Amino acid sequence: MTVAADPDLAADLQTAAHLTGRFVLRSGAVSDVYFDKFRFESDPGLPRRVARRIVALLSPGVEVLAGLELGGVPIATAMALESGLPVVFVRKAAKAYGTCRAVEGADIAGLRVAIIEDVISTGGAIVAGAERLSEAGGRVGEVICAVWRGAGEPALAALPGVRIAAAFIQSDLMATRHPGRDL
Repeated sequence: MTVAADPDLAADLQTAAHLTGRFVLRSGAVSDVYFDKFRFESDPGLPRRVARRIVALLSPGVEVLAGLELGGVPIATAMALESGLPVVFVRKAAKAYGTCRAVEGADIAGLRVAIIEDVISTGGAIVAGAERLSEAGGRVGEVICAVWRGAGEPALAALPGVRIAAAFIQSDLMATRHPGRDL
């Protein structure tokens, strides 16, 4: 989707979360701009609006939403409330106590799963999450994020055949009317 589809939401996300400075990304790359997802996810109104936009991107047949720890969890939860779809939560690693599971929530064996993430740059967390979901018996059919930070159109070579969609492309957000904050 383009910013033109919802310029007010794009501007509000940019105002809430765009920072400038020096940032080391999960991939190890260094950037002078950063989209701080926690700044928009902690505002009760923005996740709801983002969830509505992302729910519209879901393919027919998705049976379960899977929020990746940590940033995908609030968005997937908001999407579940908006869509009525069940949600599971994917840990970075199985916990060593309680259920000792990496995928928390309902049984997903045989179900078509959409991975939900906040911001994707290189997709390393997505690939790891997809492995955990597959180990739990889920069938990962698509990945949807709030913001695609990567180069070009959303795609992950490590997940061939899996649809990747984004509510917003960071380069498009950067062109909105609100400047970033310096840190």
